[in-house]
Amino acid sequence: MSTRALAVHVGSEAAERLAANGWDANLFSLLLGASGGPKWFILAQLDRFLFGDFLQRSQRPLSALGSSIGSWRHACLAQDDPVAAMDRMQEGYLYQHYQSARPSAEEISTVSKSILQSTLGPGGAAAIAGHTSITSHIVTARGRGPSGSQSTAALATGMGAAALGNMVSRKLLRHHFQRVVFHSGQRAAPDLALHDFQTAYCALQEQTVLPALHASGAIPFVLTGERDIPGAPPGQYWDGGIIDYHFDLSQFQGQGLILYPHFRDRVVPGWFDKFLPWRHRSVTQASRLVLLCPNDAFVAGLPQGKIPDRGDFSRFGEEERIRYWEDCIEASKAMADEFAELISGPNPLAGVVIHD
Repeated sequence: MSTRALAVHVGSEAAERLAANGWDANLFSLLLGASGGPKWFILAQLDRFLFGDFLQRSQRPLSALGSSIGSWRHACLAQDDPVAAMDRMQEGYLYQHYQSARPSAEEISTVSKSILQSTLGPGGAAAIAGHTSITSHIVTARGRGPSGSQSTAALATGMGAAALGNMVSRKLLRHHFQRVVFHSGQRAAPDLALHDFQTAYCALQEQTVLPALHASGAIPFVLTGERDIPGAPPGQYWDGGIIDYHFDLSQFQGQGLILYPHFRDRVVPGWFDKFLPWRHRSVTQASRLVLLCPNDAFVAGLPQGKIPDRGDFSRFGEEERIRYWEDCIEASKAMADEFAELISGPNPLAGVVIHD
């Protein structure tokens, strides 16, 4: 297969299993979803195929781990009609509108919660909390000290200190944030026993699905976050991407393969690491990983020569932004078509990049 839009990167063990079994959905036990805000639009059509078709072919229980927009995407998968939920999420996110030229965190949070409510619909929260084969894991970051304050000045102090400490060592983030994972079912998946940041695991209830999802995407200063989510440690909850922007791939255990639809072929562990090039990681050492992302040449050919991002809100007027995002969503159909061609073709590794 000559891939134009989609790049497929697989680890050595994943390549062996795919070669032996083909693209059997039962091979996968973990689905990852990264933070990235509007970047998800480049995956919108691929998600529709993965969530509405490919993953539906599996009889194996699946763990879904997501932060920020990744957890929002997974909230669609765990509903009765994933594609319809994706449609609602896309419409709400694409056409979000603000009365203010410079909307406050309160106004942005009101709009974000409205998008989530529409995405969930009348039965989505119950479906996610009670799903029998998909265990959802929603990653949030509970602020500590000034980073858990509702005061803008104190929060600024805490975030500044966190950024400086992270430059020295990622481990120092634990003094400012605790990872709290909200999961469906009685317990989190055993292969997601994350060992850093004093991770706390909290069982989801129907009434906590929306606040957990909102917290998972709540960028400090941009949104209000969530305070004292029932059933979780008390405090202020922020965007899970602060700790787990693209995730540390070395942590994940288990026997199944890892499916990771992503925005690029490299990972940045935490949000503060975006500004530290030496923390950016390739995907070469994750032997069970299958990463699907847009090809660099495909991205270069998009309007603006890039995928959507949060800066588009200030970069473009509303109509121009929406038109640009619509064009990217339309272009992303090629990624879904190419993946469908790959998994139904005679060679499961055709055009795939294999990492030893």
